Amino acid sequence: MAYLINGIEVEADDEGFLLEPDFSEEAVRAIAQAEGIALQDEHWLVVAYLRERFQEDGHTPNFRAMVKDFEEAHPGIDWKAKLYELFPNQPARQGPRVAGLTKPFGKGGY
Repeated sequence: MAYLINGIEVEADDEGFLLEPDFSEEAVRAIAQAEGIALQDEHWLVVAYLRERFQEDGHTPNFRAMVKDFEEAHPGIDWKAKLYELFPNQPARQGPRVAGLTKPFGKGGY
């Protein structure tokens, strides 16, 4: 599998995760389009968060950590529901995929 990003074919694994992270906006747009996601401001908020955590920790957070972090940073929103609204195919997996990151390791992105 591969995505066309800036006119270049970028390789992905059989689940659609990039083999090497791509931190460009174009990668997010290409992968989101392939996933059938119409990007909104909240998507970009999650993408920025996931990329930051990936760069700091070397991996993306699990769903429970995502919800906790977003509830602390942006209170007043049901982030569990919101993350599933934004990334309906498992936010801790589809989110990193759309963010242009490599496959989360462990069970269910943990």
